[in-house]
Amino acid sequence: MAISDMRRQYSAGSLSESDLTPTPLPLFKQWLDDAINASIPDPTAMTVATVNADGQPSQRIVLLKDVSPSGFTFFTNLGSRKASEIENNPNVSLHFPWFFMERQVRVSGVAHKLSVKENAAYFFSRPKDSQLAAYASRQSQPLSSKQLLLTQFQQLKEKFAEKSLPIPDFWGGFRVAPTQVEFWQGGENRLHDRFEYTRLEEDNWQIQRLMP
Repeated sequence: MAISDMRRQYSAGSLSESDLTPTPLPLFKQWLDDAINASIPDPTAMTVATVNADGQPSQRIVLLKDVSPSGFTFFTNLGSRKASEIENNPNVSLHFPWFFMERQVRVSGVAHKLSVKENAAYFFSRPKDSQLAAYASRQSQPLSSKQLLLTQFQQLKEKFAEKSLPIPDFWGGFRVAPTQVEFWQGGENRLHDRFEYTRLEEDNWQIQRLMP
C-alpha cells in the first residue's frame, strides 16, 4: 500500500463547547489524567520546538515533569542545543501527541529558567544512575564512541558510590508559560474538533473553535 493511501477514520470521541473550561489548565489536566489512566506509552512525553539564531527550528521529545498555573516544566542539560536556543529565543512550542486517544495538545509560550533551589530539588529526586548520567553526558556535543560515554559513566559511578553528587550548575529546568493552547480531538471524515485558547491578560483567555 502506498503511504498516500494510508488513512483511517477517527471515531474515539468528540470535543464540544460544553466540555471546555474557562482556562486551559483544568482541561489539560483532565486530558493528561485520561492519557495516564489509559496506560498509553509515555503519556507525559512532549515535543519541544525551539528556533536557532538563523531561524531554523528543531524539535525533540522530553518528559513533562510538572504542570501548574505557571506553566509546563521540563529539565535538560543547560549546554544542550535546546537550552542554547532558548537562551537566544525563549519562544517555544510544545506538542503532546496522544494519538492512541486521537488527541493532541499544542502549546505556545515563553520559557523561563527555574531557580537553583527548584533544580536541586528535582535533580536529587531522580534515581542515582540518572544523576550520574547527567554528569557523564555533555548533551548535544559530538561523541567519538558509545564506549567512551559508558566508561565515563562507570568512572563516576565508582567515584560517587558512597557519596552524593554535588548540585550541578550545568543542568536545570525550564517552565513554559503558555500564551496559547490548542486542543485537538479527531473526528470522522477529517471533521476534527479544534479549540484554541489565547491568553489576553493574567488568567483571562479567549476561546475559539477552529476549522479542522
